[in-house]
Amino acid sequence: MKKMMLCAMAAMMSVAAIAQETEQKKDSAEGFQFTTVDSVAITPVKNQKNAGTCWSYSGMSFLESEAIKKTGKVYDFSEMFVVEKTYLDRADKAVRMHGDVSFSQGGSFCDVIYCLRNYGLIPDAEMPAGAMYGDSLSNHRELSSMTDPLVKAAASAQKLQYSPDGEPLWKKAVRAVHEIYLGVIPEKFNYEGKEYTPKSFAESTGLKADDYVSLTSFLHHPYSTGENAGKGFIIEVQDNWRWGESLNLELDDFMKIIDDAIANGYTVLWGGDVSEEGFTRDGMAVYPDMQAPDAPGADQARWLKLDRKAKGEELTKKPLPQKVVTAEERQRGYDNFETGDDHGMHLFGTAKDQEGNKYYLIKNSWGKTGKYDGIWYMTPEFARAKTLNYVVNKAAISKDLKKKYGIK
Repeated sequence: MKKMMLCAMAAMMSVAAIAQETEQKKDSAEGFQFTTVDSVAITPVKNQKNAGTCWSYSGMSFLESEAIKKTGKVYDFSEMFVVEKTYLDRADKAVRMHGDVSFSQGGSFCDVIYCLRNYGLIPDAEMPAGAMYGDSLSNHRELSSMTDPLVKAAASAQKLQYSPDGEPLWKKAVRAVHEIYLGVIPEKFNYEGKEYTPKSFAESTGLKADDYVSLTSFLHHPYSTGENAGKGFIIEVQDNWRWGESLNLELDDFMKIIDDAIANGYTVLWGGDVSEEGFTRDGMAVYPDMQAPDAPGADQARWLKLDRKAKGEELTKKPLPQKVVTAEERQRGYDNFETGDDHGMHLFGTAKDQEGNKYYLIKNSWGKTGKYDGIWYMTPEFARAKTLNYVVNKAAISKDLKKKYGIK
């Protein structure tokens, strides 16, 4: 028992060290000095490597922080367990829809919550990424090259063949490929001296799928207020293949809940667009006002000659005035395909720069890359413009906003 307590304390210290390490790196970006304002406990940064599974990595990170808050215990949940379950379910949907639902490595946060509710969770040690091909990181390129044709063939078949046990043969084939590349899902396993199934293990963590809600903010559907309170809509992106619904909030309320969550010790599972020039590959996400006199884009002749990397460097040399983002502009970005579901990350805190400007702390899943070892600093204006949706614990939402939007 004493040894277990010491191990738990050591794990908690390592979690706390992440925030301290980020703080120590605050002066590494030219022209920026960051100070952390609020930070909720997170687990170490991971690397999704060559796999389109950000939704799983950010989702597991989010649930790990939820478990810390609920139980004080530090878990390392298996991303590949959720990936395998989701890949197979998505293949099934693609075949049932004769290919009109895409089959790919992408997913949504709905997949994470669905898996928690219907399949459970397992420790990462039971199904680690890359283990089946002698690596510690994912590479799903060959996996997809094997399963994509199988799913396409089944989706285009006039009649499917079945095994004697009643299961379609194509599904057995896809599952077999998954087991070769991702590993075999254990029916039972031991964890800290006890035997669990995936569902009983999830229950032991105290995490409940019903505790979470997906929120968004757009104008092409009615807000979830008044007679529409409690009613959401299906965000129209390909990776929302489960057709999960998000409540539709007014933009100011949408942003307020993020701030309230962090202030009350909760994190946010963030999904949005990272194709903007202001989202650099070294730890910054900014949305500058390019019409401002000191904006790099004011010198259009020179600006247009720069490549994306050079533009990102120009945008993050120093704090710049950020663009005011309205609900109408946010909607235009979505309608014009400028804002999509590029990436999922884990928002866990706030910081400020030397001029007092606010930033969100975001844990990415690209390994300890960039100037802040895998942590990104995102301006609220970027989040306001480019967030597609996020998932948050309902307990993080104020009573008045719960009432306004019918959140129970």
